[in-house]
Amino acid sequence: MKFRYAAVLGAIAALVLPFSAASAQTVLKWAHVYETSEPFHTESVWAAQEIEKRTNGRYKIDVFPASQLGKEADINQGLTLGTVDIIISGSSFAAREYPPIGVTYFPYTFRNADHLLAYTKSDIYKQLTKGYEEASGHHIVATTYYGTRQTTSNRPIEKCSDMQGLKMRVPDVPAYLAMPRACGANTTPIAFAEVYLALQNGTVEAQENPLTTIEAKKFYEVQKNIVLTGHIVDHLNTIVSQSRWSQLSDEDKAIFTEVMQEAAARATKKIVEREQNLVQFFKGKGLTVTEVDKADFENAVMEKVKFEDFGYRKADWEAIRAVK
Repeated sequence: MKFRYAAVLGAIAALVLPFSAASAQTVLKWAHVYETSEPFHTESVWAAQEIEKRTNGRYKIDVFPASQLGKEADINQGLTLGTVDIIISGSSFAAREYPPIGVTYFPYTFRNADHLLAYTKSDIYKQLTKGYEEASGHHIVATTYYGTRQTTSNRPIEKCSDMQGLKMRVPDVPAYLAMPRACGANTTPIAFAEVYLALQNGTVEAQENPLTTIEAKKFYEVQKNIVLTGHIVDHLNTIVSQSRWSQLSDEDKAIFTEVMQEAAARATKKIVEREQNLVQFFKGKGLTVTEVDKADFENAVMEKVKFEDFGYRKADWEAIRAVK
């Protein structure tokens, strides 16, 4: 009888132990709005797997791409609501919580991707991300280069004044609107999904986006010119929610930070390589690719646009510009 009782207890223990081990694993949700083919997703998946490996399976991270858990505004709100633990999102959304961090979208702040990466290691980056964390509670762990925003148009453009009266689609983000409006363009905030059709039917005659987006969305099929205005060096932040970050041990915080920053660097490298190849790709498609004097465009912005109109601080902008 005792033997049979012990056997039963042993069987129960065999069932309970795996359950206990499984229940010790914390499952997190990582959300973004980008397609599964893009580096922002593939490197997020890599990071999720790497974190699980380096924490010995204590964390399992499920990555939800392509707006599966909501649009960008939704997933930002989800950090506070607790519906997501980690997101990738632009600084324009972080600026809703802490306006000064949006200065990174002011035209001609960054010279190129290398300058952006140098900024992420600077004191001004620490100040701005700390300000965001104090305002929102959420922690920016890493920043990824998204691409440099360029202009496409059916009208030839060589200087800022050539944009006068140009019907141009621009996202309804104040900093994105600054350069086109300073140059006299008539901007309109058409939904991103409708941009191709709007260009095709002439509702607008121009738009602006990184070369990778212009290629992915096939805007080159309905535009004649690629104009390398390089007005915004765009980027995305990897953000962990306040509730999740506060629950991580110092050891796990170090692991999450190391892995997410490595993933950001890997994605950045892929985006830079893609951009370098795309200029020739567009020329091969018969488009005219025009190098412009960026100083002409920058001077118009500095003359007509005030930092205070956006809630930005000029001192922050100057500190970023000074980063080597």
